[in-house]
Amino acid sequence: MLKEKMEKALNEQINKELFSSYLYLSMSAYSQTLGLPGVASWMKIQAQEELTHANKFFDYIHERNGKVTLTAIDAVDNEFGSVTNMFKKVLEHEQFVSESINKLVDISIELSDHATRSMLMWFVDEQVEEEASVQDILDQLAMVDAKGHGLFMIDKDLSTRTFVDNTQAK
Repeated sequence: MLKEKMEKALNEQINKELFSSYLYLSMSAYSQTLGLPGVASWMKIQAQEELTHANKFFDYIHERNGKVTLTAIDAVDNEFGSVTNMFKKVLEHEQFVSESINKLVDISIELSDHATRSMLMWFVDEQVEEEASVQDILDQLAMVDAKGHGLFMIDKDLSTRTFVDNTQAK
């Protein structure tokens, strides 16, 4: 059974994951307006991934006989300037999520909640991958000054991403 402090923090994380999904969906829409269908597809898949993360927390709370409490999702930006600026915002957001996951781990340690800590380690590893992936895209954008044929090639490369629900593996 989850302790109240852990349950509350996990519910807050569900909200953050749903916000993340909403944010990336907004970025997908914005990318379409920039004529970057590959970036739009990458962002839409990112939105799907964040939704699966929310569901993983949702299911875990129930598995531990907790109560899921959904709250309002804050509004997201709809304008991001340039593709580089947008990916910088993605990196900042993923760093925010990493910090949030780390705080959840801290709470699980404080409460000696080893089961939750074990589950959260999946997210710790996932966040390392998320940040590295976005940093790689930012590095590529910097190499081509985010324009011309280079941007076209990056957009084409990002269009090859497919959605894989990796939350099912334990």
